[in-house]
Amino acid sequence: MAQSIVLVVLSVFLVAQVAFGEVAIGVKKGDWIEYKVYTTGVPVEGHNVVWAKMEILGVQGNEITVNTTTQETNGALSSVVMILNPEKGEVDIWAIIPANLSKGDDFFDKNLGNIPIEGEEQKAYAGVMRDTTFYNSSTRFKRWDRQTGIFLEGTDELPDYTLTAVFDKTNMWSNQIFGLDPAVFYALILGLIVVASTALVITKRKSSKRTNE
Repeated sequence: MAQSIVLVVLSVFLVAQVAFGEVAIGVKKGDWIEYKVYTTGVPVEGHNVVWAKMEILGVQGNEITVNTTTQETNGALSSVVMILNPEKGEVDIWAIIPANLSKGDDFFDKNLGNIPIEGEEQKAYAGVMRDTTFYNSSTRFKRWDRQTGIFLEGTDELPDYTLTAVFDKTNMWSNQIFGLDPAVFYALILGLIVVASTALVITKRKSSKRTNE
């Protein structure tokens, strides 16, 4: 009985992370992530960036509204809002890809076609061990958080300069409990308490009814 209850509650969270369509969307409104950015060579105007932040403004179906803010070496800040859609291959510079991909899977980029996930690796980010996936070529390296599909770090080799972005901080995860993010763990416990309480009430009512008879 207890095992069945756990499976039912877990299935609710699994369904919540399944995409509206053929891909899984792993981010939600309010999520944000910051990066330290380094450039070498002679970057084009507006690309001499030292810091960046990506914030999720909203998620509707497979469409993700993202605000990206960057800071240049002179301190100037600029922001741009865009709509990404991993199902349609609208992934910008691979900022957010489908969640829960594994080695051997691929995702679609409408400009470049299918991009393979070449490997998986556990790494610590913000003091938490995360399952990551990555792509590597002669001109580009990208790493993503597997559960959310969000970009973590990478390097782009461009004709006149190299741009590297490295994870700095995020509000998307904290130290896990039994392998689960705290929000999921406590929601699971709450769900089990509700189910157990309901079952107890039903049992007491049945017992009272038999006594009265």
